[in-house]
Amino acid sequence: MAASASNFSSEPATGGKEVSLTKAVGAALIGNTLEWFDLSVYAYFAVTIGKVFFPSSDSSLSLLMAFATFGVSFLIRPIGAIVLGAYADRAGRKKSLTVSLTLMLVGMIMIAVMPSYATIGALAPAGIMVARLFQGFSAGGEFGSSTAFMMEHAPKRKRVFVASLQFASQGFGTVIASLFGYFLTKNLTPEAMQDWGWRVPFFFGLSIAPVGLYLRSKVDETPDFAKKVAHQHPQDLNQPITEILAKQKLLIVVSIGVLIVSTASTFLIKYMPTYAAENLKLPQSTGFLATLLAGVILTLVTPVVGLLADKVGRINIMLGTAIVYIVSAYPLFLWLNAYPTTASLLLAVGMIGLIKAIYFAPLASIMSDIFPLETRVTGMSLSYSIGVSVFGGFAPAISIFLIRITGTPVATSYYLVAASSLSICALLVAAIKLKLR
Repeated sequence: MAASASNFSSEPATGGKEVSLTKAVGAALIGNTLEWFDLSVYAYFAVTIGKVFFPSSDSSLSLLMAFATFGVSFLIRPIGAIVLGAYADRAGRKKSLTVSLTLMLVGMIMIAVMPSYATIGALAPAGIMVARLFQGFSAGGEFGSSTAFMMEHAPKRKRVFVASLQFASQGFGTVIASLFGYFLTKNLTPEAMQDWGWRVPFFFGLSIAPVGLYLRSKVDETPDFAKKVAHQHPQDLNQPITEILAKQKLLIVVSIGVLIVSTASTFLIKYMPTYAAENLKLPQSTGFLATLLAGVILTLVTPVVGLLADKVGRINIMLGTAIVYIVSAYPLFLWLNAYPTTASLLLAVGMIGLIKAIYFAPLASIMSDIFPLETRVTGMSLSYSIGVSVFGGFAPAISIFLIRITGTPVATSYYLVAASSLSICALLVAAIKLKLR
């Protein structure tokens, strides 16, 4: 069943071990930051990418195709989670992290240099799809491996805080992507943006990935995993996916459930530049300011809540914030559409980001503690990939679909309310059945 925090070593890290922890956290977070930077850039520039690779006389159809490609790439995440997660549980977290970042780099190169539809025709959208599949596969194993890598390097007293940095790094990736989006859209003409401007942030990501590979090559395997395999050959270890499917299906369902509202709100925030332009008729640069604000909030608030989580209980924090989402989502979008100003958008997205940051902070440690050491990375990676794929990657497309069938942009809030309700159910099971707090 669930692995409690007592499974972790309680030895405090001091002296040189503190330096080792810093290096381990940095090596893990650079890949996660890069992944979410890349995701954010694609989502933020979806309008332009739709015109470049999915041209249509109906602009909303081009946009829908761009976001559908964004969503389809998430369908391969569970496969990446199974392959790379099992590799991490059998061969080591460090090796899996190196593979996932390398594959992420391949996908980024393909998108950065891909010729437009006008140049190579149907090969262009096909190439974008292949690139997104590379990135989706790599991302499938990144979250579980990097979270386990950090937590298993950290002393017990720091593990909730260290795990919260995983999601703070997602906020930081959003900040960088939003800065690119804001300054590019403010300083380039629409023609320049479509010709070459949207490629700039992807080339920036390419310059960072080799640094991540170097850092990951210089850190040690986690003490927990090293101790586990000290007297075992990798071939003698149990197959993690077989163990999960045979005995831990409930753990997968609960782990997916607690993630739902977090990933839904993440991708709704990434959809905001498009939402602002298409529904509120505000400049797209205003939407980037809003996502920048959300990214700053996520980066700064998440680790603070991570420090507090052990004192007040992780489940209590997450239940409270999920309820706030249910109560506030519809009125917030109703007000935003009634008063579609820059100040209104900043306030609305800032509030969504603040609620998310509070829910976000304990999430990684909860997902880690749900699974025992032997299946931790596979379990986290698989549940995270399924949750993000189903409830996150298609969130922008679902939002567009809800708006089209209801005829009101307020319909975006319906999805957030449904996601919050599902997560509340999962949190109650985690607290009552799995005894997590």
